[in-house]
Amino acid sequence: MDNQTTRVVEIGAVNPGEIVSETVGSPGTSAEPGSNLTETSKGTSTNSEAKSIYELLEEDIMASDTPDSEKTKRLSRLIKIRSKKVNIMLVGSTGSGKSSTVNAMFNMDIAKVGVGVDPETSDISKFELDNLIIWDTPGLGDGIDSDKRITRDIVEKLNEVDEQNIPLIDLVIVIMDASSKDMGTSCDLINNVLIPCLGKDAESRILIGLNQSDIAMKGTHWDVDKNEPDEVLKTFLRKKAESVQKRIKDATGLNIQPICYCAGYKEDGGEQRSPYNLTKLLYHVVTMIPKDKRLALADNINSEANNWRYDDQEIDYRGETKRGFCDTVWNCLSDGAETGSEIGGKILGIPGRIVGGVIGGAIGAIGGIFGAIFD
Repeated sequence: MDNQTTRVVEIGAVNPGEIVSETVGSPGTSAEPGSNLTETSKGTSTNSEAKSIYELLEEDIMASDTPDSEKTKRLSRLIKIRSKKVNIMLVGSTGSGKSSTVNAMFNMDIAKVGVGVDPETSDISKFELDNLIIWDTPGLGDGIDSDKRITRDIVEKLNEVDEQNIPLIDLVIVIMDASSKDMGTSCDLINNVLIPCLGKDAESRILIGLNQSDIAMKGTHWDVDKNEPDEVLKTFLRKKAESVQKRIKDATGLNIQPICYCAGYKEDGGEQRSPYNLTKLLYHVVTMIPKDKRLALADNINSEANNWRYDDQEIDYRGETKRGFCDTVWNCLSDGAETGSEIGGKILGIPGRIVGGVIGGAIGAIGGIFGAIFD
């Protein structure tokens, strides 16, 4: 892939169609560092028939009224972005809802959750969906020896680097159970393992989610009709998040603010509830991933509209999430872009608004496009 990219940049008069047929037609295939402790599985996408964001950008570039030399430059940038992989690690105690969370967020079937299935794995499991890679760690809290082995495996994975000698893991999502009184295991992992391993980048690479907020306080303060906590539960969850935040800051000096949410998947015999604040969690995932890698998430976001319907409305998470993806297009595919165009339509098979921006002045009014995942 690197050789192909160099050829594109240096030969200004090359036919852009040749670049498309030779390089843009498939995602990057650079090797990932291996580990004897890792089991590999393959995720499944429900929108495989839809065109990827890369293909849509490619079509827009090829259809633009701009010189071939300019198309070549833009396709070259697209190729570089397309080769980027996002690696996300999930950690947390047994039963915190790691698999529920990732299944709700992304179009991938990591595991059946709850109903007659043992969700535990003995090693870190790798789930690959195009350029999105999820590293799902076994649950903590099942015994001293087990926790030591899992911690050792996490440390090894966090110290892996890619072919550019850059840390492999882009983001660690720590999932805690908001309904549990015991936050010690996860806090100790953050303070004594994650932060020392990640060093100066820890604050920008650790995201904490307090899952199962709907069953905190025994579920008696969840407004089922509105699918949100009542004022009593909101206060309880805020104090719990502040307690975790203070515990980490007192121990390490870092200020990491947890996000209260619920993934919405039912447990055996329980009722099905829609996710709450999953939009907020996704917003933070997108903004914490490096801009040149964000499009790897775009094709794999769960297309179930109900997953993104309920949140605390503190900010416009939908709009900010879309803007985060558009930043990748504007900043990485252009020398300077303008924002503002909106058209109706479908992209990635999901109906809604398509937010567009100009990829440089020459591409046209519908340049950088990203499909809205929200109604």
